[in-house]
Amino acid sequence: MHSRPAHTAERTERRISAATSILMCALTVIAQIVTTLLLTIFLREKASIVYGFLVFVGAVFAIRVYQRPGSPSYKLVWMCLLLALPVSGMILFCLWGGTHQAKSLSLKKVSPIRLWESQRMDSETNLARLRRQSPDWGRLAGYLQKRGFLLYRRTRVHYIKSGAEFFEDLISHLEKAETYIFMEYYILAEGQLWDRIFEVLKRRAAAGVEVHIIFDDFGNLTRLSDRTLQVMQDAGIEVEVFNPVHRYVSRIYFNYRDHRKITVIDGEIAYTGGINIGDEYANLVERFGHWKDSGIRVEGEGAWGFAAQFIQMWKMMGRTLHNEDDYYRSRHQAEEGAGFCQPFTDGPLNNPDNPAEETYIQLISSAKRMLYITTPYYAVEDSVQKALCIAADAGVDVRLMIPAIPDHKMTYMVAETYWGELLHHGVKIYKYTPGFIHSKSVMVDREVALVGSINMDYRSFQLHYECGALMYHMPAVEELLEDLDQVMAVSTPYTLADWSKRPWYRRAFASVLRLGAIWL
Repeated sequence: MHSRPAHTAERTERRISAATSILMCALTVIAQIVTTLLLTIFLREKASIVYGFLVFVGAVFAIRVYQRPGSPSYKLVWMCLLLALPVSGMILFCLWGGTHQAKSLSLKKVSPIRLWESQRMDSETNLARLRRQSPDWGRLAGYLQKRGFLLYRRTRVHYIKSGAEFFEDLISHLEKAETYIFMEYYILAEGQLWDRIFEVLKRRAAAGVEVHIIFDDFGNLTRLSDRTLQVMQDAGIEVEVFNPVHRYVSRIYFNYRDHRKITVIDGEIAYTGGINIGDEYANLVERFGHWKDSGIRVEGEGAWGFAAQFIQMWKMMGRTLHNEDDYYRSRHQAEEGAGFCQPFTDGPLNNPDNPAEETYIQLISSAKRMLYITTPYYAVEDSVQKALCIAADAGVDVRLMIPAIPDHKMTYMVAETYWGELLHHGVKIYKYTPGFIHSKSVMVDREVALVGSINMDYRSFQLHYECGALMYHMPAVEELLEDLDQVMAVSTPYTLADWSKRPWYRRAFASVLRLGAIWL
């Protein structure tokens, strides 16, 4: 356990290094200008030759970027920067664009959590049954299973349509924890909800329940104080901070974040979705109008999928648990449930393999009748954009639900640049009139649904650690559909005429911003 002075020092370092990271871009532009002026003043006749050499080196870097695997849009941004501003581009590329970045996040390489042979066999059996029932969904499940994400049958999933309902459900089950509690969240903010949750965690820890928490450092720079962190540790709660900013002052990796939302209780119950720990998620405070969010409660064998994901991250961060991995499995035989559940994760260590993005593409491409999507942000590769357009052209009822009141205006302007093409192809777009929709969900043909932490943008697909759960032929799919119908009932359709009415200066600015969408 760290002392309070140590935490205070770390917090100060975090704030300083975060400011340093943001200023780095400005400093590299200054370096570009200074280099150009110095060459002009001191070298005169040779200035063009020297600068031409810098341009040549920048072009070599750009070719290197083009040849490596990965996101086409991500590569395009770096190539433009390296060719237009070679000095700034090369400095930033060495800091942020190299292939080693994601592998140097102070995360250890650990072996996957051991699976029982019976689990593998059950998953294979479940996959065979799903393939017979629905070949398309069997293909998707097989893709994820090959990456280590098992398909579970003895699982029940309850869809939770609001933050207030989610927290009441979560707290009631936390109070019943007997063995352990795992929590992994991007934001863990002080407030009314955290006070209630902490009181429960403190009591359970005092009763001998293991409590382990991971939260993202960058997401909580201004939302969780050193005093609260110390109080948590004094209560016997083990806390680990993902990617502490004070450790990467010289590396500047603030782009990589743990965006997951996971709670696991005794290996029997798990929660995920778009909901962080914060008062705005339950509308106890107002931010951007009414905050619409959602999540799921997973009971039975599928909960182990999230427990294994947490244990893997805990070990990657250099921590150990009090017991062997198998100790954290459920102690009860789960009852057979309807349909199949498949928890999965993604993160930059997988790049250029991105299960989250590929899952979205397969869900979109496999839709035959209806495809409903909720997302607060939208900035995708051409492959995703084209898949949505093709689905709509093929007669699929494609509906995209987005906020009417955005939380990040520039990100929202970038999203607008995509909507015109979608509308031209017949995609229906709905703006959630009461305020901000933060839910991340997909519903396909009333057969399959995805709920998790994954936004439809570059950050979630390329830079963040994310999680989600696919539900095949489960009652929760219908529960999600009912909620989406209610969302559309209070939303305003966004039309091609609305899109065309944007002022010229907004269009121009948004087009420029889109080039840097990977960093917004």
